Amino acid sequence: MSALPGETADTSTLQTPRGPRRRFHPAWIVAAVAFLALVGAAGFRAAPGVLMVPLQQEFGWSTTVLSAAVSINLVLFGLTAPFAAALMERFGIRAVTATALVLIGMGSALTVLVNQSWQILLTWGLLIGLGTGSMALVFAATIANTWFTKSRGLVIGILTAGSAAGQLVFLPFIAMLAQDPGWRQASLLIAAGALAVVPLVLKFLKNSPADVGVLPYGAVPVDGEAQEAAPVQDSGPRTNAAVRALQVLRRASKVRTFWALAAGFAICGATTNGLIGTHFIPSAHDHGMPETTAAGLLAVVGIFDIIGTIASGWLTDRFNPRVLLAVYYQFRGIGLLVLPLLLNAEVQPSMIVFVVIYGLDWVATVPPTAAICRETFGADGSVVFGWVFAAHQLGAAAAAIAAGALRDATGHYTYAWFGAAAMCTIAAVISATIRRHHTAREAGPAAA
Repeated sequence: MSALPGETADTSTLQTPRGPRRRFHPAWIVAAVAFLALVGAAGFRAAPGVLMVPLQQEFGWSTTVLSAAVSINLVLFGLTAPFAAALMERFGIRAVTATALVLIGMGSALTVLVNQSWQILLTWGLLIGLGTGSMALVFAATIANTWFTKSRGLVIGILTAGSAAGQLVFLPFIAMLAQDPGWRQASLLIAAGALAVVPLVLKFLKNSPADVGVLPYGAVPVDGEAQEAAPVQDSGPRTNAAVRALQVLRRASKVRTFWALAAGFAICGATTNGLIGTHFIPSAHDHGMPETTAAGLLAVVGIFDIIGTIASGWLTDRFNPRVLLAVYYQFRGIGLLVLPLLLNAEVQPSMIVFVVIYGLDWVATVPPTAAICRETFGADGSVVFGWVFAAHQLGAAAAAIAAGALRDATGHYTYAWFGAAAMCTIAAVISATIRRHHTAREAGPAAA
């Protein structure tokens, strides 16, 4: 079994859970703390759509300006991810995660002091973007690949659902606080949520199974098979994290599957974080729906996102992830196509159906995408997924600012919804045609 960079591990000391009667593997404790960390980091993901209207009312800033702040956040959220994956390999999961949560807390707390538009670009954009990027979905893939050889898809699904749980936990409170007493108190709530998890991370989030003298969950303690179980390639204690991330990108960019995944995930980001996550509440407000009601609908999306993502992880362990991606994208496109017809001042039953279906599909794409990265790129899979996730956030950033500009130019979001529906069909076709790699070992020479 490979040690984490900067550490040494004697594989002879590694064992399965001690004693024949021990049933609870420490990997599940790490997964539980990782879930809480993702919940704490997810508060800001719920914030822009809720806080956009109050900020416009207080400062008179345009939708385009606020969308630009969200876009900077989304770009950094994405571009930080592959470097964060490499940093986790270099310095450990615990240190990177704790630092990320502190950045999110600082950015959210400092937001209460803004009074000019460039300051919101600094807090919403730079600080929170760097923090959330280091706690991006690549964090879930890294935990699953490092601590699990069995049930990886399910674990990624559960951890990804942590982001949805964060949205579910924070969104109703953010919406209520934004109304009374005000958006500043809502920002402080986000900061508190991120910082509250830091002590748990420092105490319980171990960097690798070697730290507690076990193999990853599901690994067989035979030398040959234990070596197969090692998920993280030892790139050497002196390897710079940025160099490692760029080297992986260079290798992955020579493989067609990487570009197919990146294109599909860019559309995924555009149609979730970029459009629905940022502009659903302002769009519903345009149709006369109260902001708290629209925020409640997004919270329901969060509930069904948890169900859908965990179910997607379970399905990914059993079915072809390419087929799953194609189905997910096409269903999402159908939902976006009919959304302009469903928006109304009051919540109709058809809107509830949309919210349920869209929630089930929200980030169901993550487990199959991470599985294809692992299958195709082997030990580089977590860092490759970080680059694919960067494409996700670049797509989200482009959609966020484009939809804001369309709203300012036309007075509505209809063209944005229709354009997103068309993109989902493209993503479905791309995903269905991804070539299958039988083993990660076969992909290594191709990637090189």
